[in-house]
Amino acid sequence: MTKIQEYFHTDWSAMTGNDWFGMILTVIIFVLMVIVYFWALNPKNKDSLESHRTMLMDDEENAEKEDGS
Repeated sequence: MTKIQEYFHTDWSAMTGNDWFGMILTVIIFVLMVIVYFWALNPKNKDSLESHRTMLMDDEENAEKEDGS
């Protein structure tokens, strides 16, 4: 094996349950983040995302109106 192959070699039979859980969780989170990035950065979703830009400020204004302040 070359040095690069030795460096990235994984002994699959020596992996514990925690190792497998961590690897699977990492791969799942990576895939979900890639999907969310493509969804959020897709130009056709710009209008729906921009409509929620001031949602927190709108909620505060509505709460003040309900309190009568």
